[in-house]
Amino acid sequence: MTGAALTALVVVPTYDEAENIRSATTAILDAVPTAHVLVVDDGSPDGTADIVRSIAAGDPRVHLIERRGKLGLGTAYVTGFRWGLERGYPVLVEMDADGSHPADRLPALLGALQDDASVALAIGSRWVTGGSVVDWPLRREVLSRGANTYARIALGLGVRDVTAGFRAYRAETVAGMDLDTVDSKGYCFQVDMTLRVDDLGGRIVEVPIRFRDRVHGVSKMSGSVVGEAMLRVTQWGIQRRFRRRSRPAR
Repeated sequence: MTGAALTALVVVPTYDEAENIRSATTAILDAVPTAHVLVVDDGSPDGTADIVRSIAAGDPRVHLIERRGKLGLGTAYVTGFRWGLERGYPVLVEMDADGSHPADRLPALLGALQDDASVALAIGSRWVTGGSVVDWPLRREVLSRGANTYARIALGLGVRDVTAGFRAYRAETVAGMDLDTVDSKGYCFQVDMTLRVDDLGGRIVEVPIRFRDRVHGVSKMSGSVVGEAMLRVTQWGIQRRFRRRSRPAR
């Protein structure tokens, strides 16, 4: 695997992840020593930023952006992407701090981009052959599978895990997006970004991962997050179908 040769910026949004951030940072850098980690912390009251600051003091591969208040997952990633684009990183990675995304699959995600120049986005997927989830209650698995099936059909996408939050983008693809118009604040940010890659004509591949539920801390999933995602997917689906019908016949 040659994926580690790509210098990637791994963007990790945090809010109250003091129990997880040190092990998450270590796991990322052990898996891909050439990577850099950017933690975007939303004013965690548990001292997450202080821990990252102490790590960064001894490792130039670790960086920190502190924001005032809980501004949302989507805006954290956009902030991180802008930071990475300004500094010329060729690959931008999304990854959670809670250990649910397996760092040992980072080389496979990066390798998918490096091995095929047509790939714009590599998604760490739970719902393709070889992918799986661990320690999930049946209700959550049914919800995730159902949400992904609905999104895939409504949006006309071939991606099986469109809501996945473990993914690697070619930076030039992100640079081609109008990030000012990204206003998805919850997990539908992942759907939004997948659509943008697809609209730009970028090829999307899925790399199987073993997704494990967080051990420490509290999940950020809520009814309002699910509601936002369902509403946005329905709106986007209608818009995409209307655009297709409005295109002149060739």
